[in-house]
Amino acid sequence: MTYRAPVRDLAFTLESVAGMADVAATGAFPDYDADVAGAVLEAAGQFSEEVLAPLNRIGDQKGSTYANGAVTAAPGFADAYRQFAAGGWTGLSASTEAGGQALPKALELAAYETVHAANMAFGLCPMLSLASIEALEQVGTEEQKAKYLTKLVSGEWTGAMVLTEPGAGSDLGSLITTATPNGDGTYALNGQKIYITWGDHDATDNIVHLVLARLPDAPKGPKGISLFLASKFAVKEDGTLGDRNAFRPVGVEHKLGIHASPTCVMSYEGATAELVGQPNQGLAHMFVMMNAARLAVGVEGVGIAERAYQHALAYALDRRQGRSVWTGEANAPIFDHPDVRRMLSVMKAKISAARAVCLSTGVAADLARHAGTEEKRRHWKGREDLFTPIAKAWSTDIGCEVASMGVQIHGGMGFIEETGAAQYYRDARIAPIYEGTNGIQAMDLVGRKLSMDGGDAAKALIADMKATLVDLGKLYSGKPVERFATAIEAVEDATLWLLDQKADPNAAADVLAAADAYLKLLGDVAGGWMLAKGALAAKAKLDANEGDPVWLQGKLDLYEVYAANVLGHVSSRLAAVGQGGDLLRRMTVDALAG
Repeated sequence: MTYRAPVRDLAFTLESVAGMADVAATGAFPDYDADVAGAVLEAAGQFSEEVLAPLNRIGDQKGSTYANGAVTAAPGFADAYRQFAAGGWTGLSASTEAGGQALPKALELAAYETVHAANMAFGLCPMLSLASIEALEQVGTEEQKAKYLTKLVSGEWTGAMVLTEPGAGSDLGSLITTATPNGDGTYALNGQKIYITWGDHDATDNIVHLVLARLPDAPKGPKGISLFLASKFAVKEDGTLGDRNAFRPVGVEHKLGIHASPTCVMSYEGATAELVGQPNQGLAHMFVMMNAARLAVGVEGVGIAERAYQHALAYALDRRQGRSVWTGEANAPIFDHPDVRRMLSVMKAKISAARAVCLSTGVAADLARHAGTEEKRRHWKGREDLFTPIAKAWSTDIGCEVASMGVQIHGGMGFIEETGAAQYYRDARIAPIYEGTNGIQAMDLVGRKLSMDGGDAAKALIADMKATLVDLGKLYSGKPVERFATAIEAVEDATLWLLDQKADPNAAADVLAAADAYLKLLGDVAGGWMLAKGALAAKAKLDANEGDPVWLQGKLDLYEVYAANVLGHVSSRLAAVGQGGDLLRRMTVDALAG
């Protein structure tokens, strides 16, 4: 079935849930208003539907290819990328000085959801360029900005994030790639990198690699890493391209999914590079890219879930089997079977919640930069930092869960490649792994983000949830309100317990043992909060006779579905938070292998 961009859902989430009015009120985006947002989303949706979605299946079947030291994009992808760049889609949130449109980051994320949903393998290419743009804008020199940034913003060149090595995956402190001074202000890179997304391709004339490597006198571990820029081709003074640099792909990985995204093994053989930022501060500079990419990957999770959901819904409406308990119709669409409709309802509710979490993180990022006072900027930076690991991990877990449910709705046909449901499941599975595994996101949440301000960001979030709970009590009675109240209490109990444990130097194992369960608990409840805000906004529109009443009523119903199927089970999450490190210590190899 064809993909339909959920433009109405995206616009509603931005304006009525995530809080784009607060971003507009800063005055930092004079060209932004609801009409501009609508136009951007409509155009992004149309491009994704008409250009990217038709390439998704052939990209999965044919994939990118490697031969003779070069990578060729999957059929149709290079031309699609050139259309994408010509449309200005890599410059939505970039500064006008670099040729961008200086629109809010949250709007860019919403537009890119349609890209990832239509063609996740394609979306990874500009996603890495956006991360490169953000890094150069923040830590690049004026010369680097003039030389590289404008080309990345225009989409004329693409960017790649080059971290991982065969012996240094998530532990970047173990990397051994070297950067030796050439004596002219440049450096010679030597080493091998793996898992380099879109590290080589034929869609653009040049690719800008941002590479982590070590200077000769660098200290060991993560404090000895620097960030370097290596261009595939030398860039002359007039901006034209010169000689080929001394790095190349030596192969592409054969993967479970995202076959059209070339995941390259790259060899750097004295490649000419220039330092970005400060020596031995590469990890901090790279995290500018990583945080941008992690939020973008969360949006990937939403996008692939939306695509799988639409595919499953279309199948459920078309496939006929059994008698409907509601209409009595024989040979009824399977949509009329309660369990199928339950799955679809839960899928839709979780997608809506994850979308709102990701876009709210984008709003927080915009406000962290542009809110009117230092106090407000500090508040929103705390919210952005707290939400980023949740947006990445919780949303990508939902991507896998929803894609799996999509296969289930197809039944046996979902296990057959020809229906297409399996591709979404395969593609979705990478998102919880790259840009920092979801376990690392959980460790980051409890290890750094939760306590970096004494827990103020988490406490402020809980206070906001409680304020919404008061309003929710005017809309619902009974279980929908009670479940949200219980969920908030569970988050508060878990948060305070973790903050207490972190104050005890002997409780490190207990904190880390609780990390995954706490992230999922906080994600579940934050998602419920988002849907509660959506329900309240929809009710206000219904009372004012604004909008489609059936569609708006669906927002109220989705909250109830979520409250019953997700918030109703938070007690199990809370119990897992307190399982303790000693229990896991007892689960030795002998216990697990026997």
